[in-house]
Amino acid sequence: MTKVLFLPGSGASPDFWKPVGARLPADWSKEYFGWPGLGDQPHDPAVNGMDDLVGLVAARMDGPVDLVAQSMGGVVAVRLALEKPGLVRRLVLTVTSGGIDMAALGATDWRADYRRSFPRAAKWITDDRTPSNLPVERIAAPTLLLWGDADAISPVSVGRHLEERIPDARLHVVAGGDHDVAKTHAETVAALIAAFLR
Repeated sequence: MTKVLFLPGSGASPDFWKPVGARLPADWSKEYFGWPGLGDQPHDPAVNGMDDLVGLVAARMDGPVDLVAQSMGGVVAVRLALEKPGLVRRLVLTVTSGGIDMAALGATDWRADYRRSFPRAAKWITDDRTPSNLPVERIAAPTLLLWGDADAISPVSVGRHLEERIPDARLHVVAGGDHDVAKTHAETVAALIAAFLR
């Protein structure tokens, strides 16, 4: 049976992916993650950075899973695909950086807006300015890249860059989609994910 783990972005809500998950087959096992201390989620003293988020998800991977991730959650998903290739069957990355240098590809900086929206979020999420340079060309899992054509935070150029570097990746661009394309275009996104994960 397909087990799908849904990873949100830095907004961190476990509800983010539910409109998509509700449109996927009912017999698929689905687990929705929230990120402690980010967005409006309660803080957990054990979670102090990206390594801890990777550990939270890894602890739930008791066999092969499909990872469906948005934005910052895509960095967690890419790390897991690289660190535990035998446990990631398929990978869906939506409007993410995927662990690459975003500024070079024309992305706008999201940190000031994020801090205004989530003033109580853990400081590490906006303080860490270390550019990620994950070796995405080593991802073994078949990968679906979903982008909106109206996203300034993760523009389509990022999706194209990842499609070129990830060996078994294909990019689908959703017309009119912004950074929350999975929410605003849930029906379209769910149909693409369902076809890819079957």
